[in-house]
Amino acid sequence: MDYGKYKIYYVHGRTDEERRKKCLHSNREYERNLLYERSHGKYKAVGFFVTESVIVHFFNYYEGYSGTFYPKNQYNSGRLIVKQVQAYDNSREVIAKAIVCGIGRNIYEVLYHYYKHDKKEVKEVLDWIRREFYVKVENAQNVKEIMAAEGEVWLRFYGTFRYFLPEDFVMNKRVKRPPDNPINALISYGNTLLYTKTISAIYQTHLDQRISFLHEPSEGRFSLSLDMSEVFKLVIVYRTIFDLVNNRKLQVEKHFDKKVNYCLLNEEGRKIFIEAFEARMESVFVHDRLKRKVTYRTALKLDCYKLIKYILEGQEFIPFSLKDNR
Repeated sequence: MDYGKYKIYYVHGRTDEERRKKCLHSNREYERNLLYERSHGKYKAVGFFVTESVIVHFFNYYEGYSGTFYPKNQYNSGRLIVKQVQAYDNSREVIAKAIVCGIGRNIYEVLYHYYKHDKKEVKEVLDWIRREFYVKVENAQNVKEIMAAEGEVWLRFYGTFRYFLPEDFVMNKRVKRPPDNPINALISYGNTLLYTKTISAIYQTHLDQRISFLHEPSEGRFSLSLDMSEVFKLVIVYRTIFDLVNNRKLQVEKHFDKKVNYCLLNEEGRKIFIEAFEARMESVFVHDRLKRKVTYRTALKLDCYKLIKYILEGQEFIPFSLKDNR
């Protein structure tokens, strides 16, 4: 996929040497991500990734995230790392509340779209968000209580799917590893793709991926990427899913492999989803503050800079808002 100065490669299945060389050489003039699924690499390829600062994301059989090849960070900043740790110690709840309120605002905007198109059943959740959700977040005393409010707003959001999605894609409950039905498969795959995009966005800033605020910092994952991707799930992942499903671009009988205990997109389904996902990442809107057109890929990076401004200068951190376009 070619997006101006960026090229993105999704390599499915096992790849032969010639195909891999073609991908690498055509990518030499671009600093971009390569996404490999179950690929096998050589030392020369790894050396190329290092010298060209290319991030490679790996996915497993169940379409889940396995890991990332992460070149040496070019944007290390000792001052910001110190300040980021201090923000974790002193302002963690403030940042976590901002993220969770951002999730609520974007869920509200997504549901309000359907409310305006005669899906009046979602009004109960809209009213709850407006009257109770923000108060609950504001009154939370610690991160555990903040995450409880986050969990509740997601559950209520999932419960509205039956009002605007076909019956085959109704959510019974959220199941992740592995997903057990088509809607869970789409959410898991979309969230995984967004997580990798966020890793790549943060890599281009001075932020440290390991120091997060809403999610608990832990071994073996880039927890700040989990934080920064949350508000964009509504913008990118769920809007992509709803468009593909409601316009029958993805169908249960054609695009999913269903087994006894799991359900996954088949290869054709993955290609359809990836194309729509990347198109949404590159779709543009007029940024309310910048007064110019930007892509959602850029908006993701701008949120990282907002967090840096808060950490270094104390400017209020307000994650991306669908309503305000900033």
